[in-house]
Amino acid sequence: MENLYKTDYTQWLSKQRELLAQRQFDQLDIDNLLEAMEYEMGNSIRAFDSHLTILLLHLLKYDYQKRVLKDPWVESMVAHLWITSIGQSRVQINRHLKGDHCLESKADELITDVYRDAKKLAVKEMNQHARSESHKLDRSSFPDQCPWTFEQIMTEDWLPEADHE
Repeated sequence: MENLYKTDYTQWLSKQRELLAQRQFDQLDIDNLLEAMEYEMGNSIRAFDSHLTILLLHLLKYDYQKRVLKDPWVESMVAHLWITSIGQSRVQINRHLKGDHCLESKADELITDVYRDAKKLAVKEMNQHARSESHKLDRSSFPDQCPWTFEQIMTEDWLPEADHE
């Protein structure tokens, strides 16, 4: 069974499921099954983190464009891409929430963790496309803490500009 775990994970997993369904507990590959379960538990949070980071990244870039830059070129050329990504990220996050209900109770903690990464990426990405030195960003360009709640960022069609009007 050990060899199958290393060579064909899907087939191994199918076999483990079959053994569980038939209540043949003595034939289970317990050590590898525990390892696989531990990995899968972390996988859910990693995927959720990834989509949450992308959502915050594009909300930050969109907000900065609307609030500070107000650059017509950015508005016409890339802002619509951020809006599309924001919507797609919300869909993916909602899928994860349906599959793992405990993620919602961890959302505020996860936002705190991933916000730092989203902020760093936003600065880096915005600076790649800065059309002048005056448009360059640094860490102080965005708040130290996420300015939005999980409920806000997950509200369909919500965008940060509503907070500044």
